[in-house]
Amino acid sequence: MNLFRSTSDPSRRDGREESVPSTILHEAILASSSSVRDSLPEQHRAHFETLRQEIIDFAQAHGIPRESLAKPDALREAASKLSIPDLQRLATLLERFEHLIVKKEPWKNEETLEYAEVHYHLKEQYDSQVELLEQVGILKDKVITGIDGKEYPIPTLEQIAIRLFERREELKTKHDQGFTKLLLVPFGTSLDSLQETLKQFLLTYKKDNPTFNLDINQPLWTWEEYQGADIGESPKIVYEPQSFDKHNHRGKTKMEILEGQAGRRWTPTSVGVAEGSETGTPGWTIHLFQPSDPTDSHSSGFAPIPRQGQGTPQGDENPRPPLEAGKNAEEYLSALQEAQNDPDSPYSHESGMTPEDWIMAFMLHLYETGKPLDDVWNPTNTESYCYLIGAFFPSSVGVPDAFWSRAVRQAILGRVDPRVLGGDFGARSSVVV
Repeated sequence: MNLFRSTSDPSRRDGREESVPSTILHEAILASSSSVRDSLPEQHRAHFETLRQEIIDFAQAHGIPRESLAKPDALREAASKLSIPDLQRLATLLERFEHLIVKKEPWKNEETLEYAEVHYHLKEQYDSQVELLEQVGILKDKVITGIDGKEYPIPTLEQIAIRLFERREELKTKHDQGFTKLLLVPFGTSLDSLQETLKQFLLTYKKDNPTFNLDINQPLWTWEEYQGADIGESPKIVYEPQSFDKHNHRGKTKMEILEGQAGRRWTPTSVGVAEGSETGTPGWTIHLFQPSDPTDSHSSGFAPIPRQGQGTPQGDENPRPPLEAGKNAEEYLSALQEAQNDPDSPYSHESGMTPEDWIMAFMLHLYETGKPLDDVWNPTNTESYCYLIGAFFPSSVGVPDAFWSRAVRQAILGRVDPRVLGGDFGARSSVVV
């Protein structure tokens, strides 16, 4: 859709004859509740809201007055000041929005979808995880409810494909290093809710797989500080810590992250978001991990944290030595932070896990492989405890850790002093998309 051409112009590039009056199209962008949205099939209404918000956020990021979005002439005038790439991006967003209204189905960008399928087998991974999220009750009608009471739609397959396509050069090295395993994390959901979900998942798994060795009376043990850790006026846990210092961690509460994301709903790289701005789909985090066999993108589950001397470097362009066990949490956090300022580092673009990430990874790993993640006391001693260095408990100066204990037949969410050193303690990192 060209911003400077009527939407009824028969010279449209796709040859469609149907169109929608531009006034209705633009008014639908601003309407929080509208007959346009309600006219769509129910399964596409969440996509309508997500795409509508993308357009609003794009306008905000580029200084286009919100009211201009409902006035075609004013929007054309405001958009005339954009750079050509930004103008093309806005035109694409509006064309996708119009297509959804006219055709009653999402617009498909075949180039991006093909790229994501070839390099990440995205549809298979996405569909499988959506199915799991629905089965365990996290995802209802394609949305989750956050700790703030708001509903957050799950990112669409198309959104993720576009993000991967637009970042393809940036992520080329990470793909070569084996970061192809998708993980969708409902970050906005409360930790209490996710812990209960994990408990019920384990009990259901035991029922369906009687030989699975599980303590059915307490399938999940958690340190007491996890209860209500991410809610309230003074949450006990923070995310994205810059250090494990009680008073200078510079981490953010979950509510602060959700509020920051709300102003930067899923933002393509072409928008040119300023350094430090929040990106992503509100309420969700999209990760790429290494699968169980990093050389095989089809392999199920997640790669273990190898013990010292057991890891194998991955990648031809910039070989990445694995993060082996044997360091303390402070050392792992420092290593990833240094990599953020060094584009040539084999660990660039990587970040540590949070308890929310680990819970979802654990369920998906067991779902796909039939084996618990981070089975630290397995007979071959090939797995480790996982420091969750993407989060921090300031009051107790504790770093979350997680593992599967075959001794007591439980999943464990605990905490550890960030200076503790152990030969079977390590960290797993991911690339946030």
